[in-house]
Amino acid sequence: MLLASAVLLLGAGTARWHWRLPPDVQAPPVPADNAMSAIKVELGRRLFYDADLSANGTMACAACYEQKRGFADGNATRPGVHGEPGRRNVPGLANVAWRPVLTWGDPRVTTLEAQATIPLLGERPVEMGMKALEAELPRRLGRDACYVRMFARAFPGRMGRIDTGTVSAALAAFQRTMIALDSPWDRYRAGEMDALSPLARQGAAQFAALGCTACHGGRDLTDDRYHAVRGRDPHDEGLAEASGLASDAGRFRTPSLRNVAVTGPWLHDGTAKSLAAAIARHGAIPSEDASPALLAFLESLTDAAFLTDPRYAMPDRACGRRL
Repeated sequence: MLLASAVLLLGAGTARWHWRLPPDVQAPPVPADNAMSAIKVELGRRLFYDADLSANGTMACAACYEQKRGFADGNATRPGVHGEPGRRNVPGLANVAWRPVLTWGDPRVTTLEAQATIPLLGERPVEMGMKALEAELPRRLGRDACYVRMFARAFPGRMGRIDTGTVSAALAAFQRTMIALDSPWDRYRAGEMDALSPLARQGAAQFAALGCTACHGGRDLTDDRYHAVRGRDPHDEGLAEASGLASDAGRFRTPSLRNVAVTGPWLHDGTAKSLAAAIARHGAIPSEDASPALLAFLESLTDAAFLTDPRYAMPDRACGRRL
């Protein structure tokens, strides 16, 4: 199983992190001011599942990112804590550590630390609703002695401070460990020829022949660029909202196809209720008659171990005690 793990070397707060990756895969980039450590990852994991990060204590990050769905949502869009409708579909988080841009339509968001503040503090739409309530984070989390110890160990250089900066840094560290490189497709590419069924191999050839790899190429099946698909939503300008260019209207970032079979509904607005419908919106196949072979190939991109790995699940212990 090819997943990230850590070895503790010296000191709980400054323990070095070791990635376990295939020999041909380089470790993802990590900001110099947010070095990886086991305690920081564990803190981020706990915070990811803690609804105290939302205004009324009803929504954790995990409310929108479910492990069994590849850390996607299962809804077209997700309402925020006050019931305000969501604007865009929640993409999966597999291998998000390697993504150079991190939202559907804003290329200025290039780090997981910056992305984490969007659901926390964003106002268009309001998701977790913590804008103007930032002082609540140290108050709420600081009541828990275990959290105080975890922040102190995870951020000794910041004196264990609890604020939006350290919360987003811990969340980012945890998300960088969400690595999925053990799908049948990965094993096939590594030389395990029977990892893919004949039907899925036929689908892989069709995927390439249709030109899908022009945008969905590379290890994570994305070019990380912005493109338009048919059926543009006139109420969402996509990349144009950030760039100000009329030519960017309706263009959205190409999502990774990792675990795509379980991350539906699909597309930036969640309006494709099936993989066949999502494929049809791209125009390569004019109707929703996607071949069984093509669908079998897309299903081969699911890393079943990633969907069940306990290291990504809600923790049941912290500081040696049950939560």
